[in-house]
Amino acid sequence: MSQIFKQGLVCPLDKNNVDTDQIIPKQFLTSVSRDGFAEALFYDWRYLADGAANPEFVLNYPQYQGASILLTRANFGCGSSREHAPWALQQYGFNVIIAESFADIFFNNSVNNGMLLITLSKTNIELLFNRCAQGPQQWQIDLASQEILFGNNAAMGFNIDPDIKQRLLSGLDFIGSSEQLNPQIAAFEAQRRSNLPWLG
Repeated sequence: MSQIFKQGLVCPLDKNNVDTDQIIPKQFLTSVSRDGFAEALFYDWRYLADGAANPEFVLNYPQYQGASILLTRANFGCGSSREHAPWALQQYGFNVIIAESFADIFFNNSVNNGMLLITLSKTNIELLFNRCAQGPQQWQIDLASQEILFGNNAAMGFNIDPDIKQRLLSGLDFIGSSEQLNPQIAAFEAQRRSNLPWLG
């Protein structure tokens, strides 16, 4: 029986090499707060020069309002290491991103913020874009079984690092994962003090 980790409407962003300055432009990075970045997401693409919504950008299409799964292509999140990029995506409502590949720093920042990033082959990404071309898609993510569920018993598997999988299923970040080892750490420290008392 499947256990749904995330589910929602899919927004297809058909672009390669989306960098962090495109995800959230630099003029929005002055805030020291982690709040208020949703409106800045893809700002230069979402809005026209007069501030009106760009009707030709996919996030502004009526059928993709409320999307929580972003489908895109290769090298997503390249560029600078700004953590504001995953904050903006998450605050907009995206909690799952599916792509052919991700920039390493962006990937780690996103996972540390509780987002699920799924990497698939170019062939499988193309299959997913073909599904989206047929009309709006509602997908479910079964993280435990590592499957994207499309309905009608159709699914696509994906790989994920076991440690990341466990942290996401447990709702833990790196610090939370480390804190689970507190009993072992305390036992080690006690043993060390017993064996090497001169170290304090």
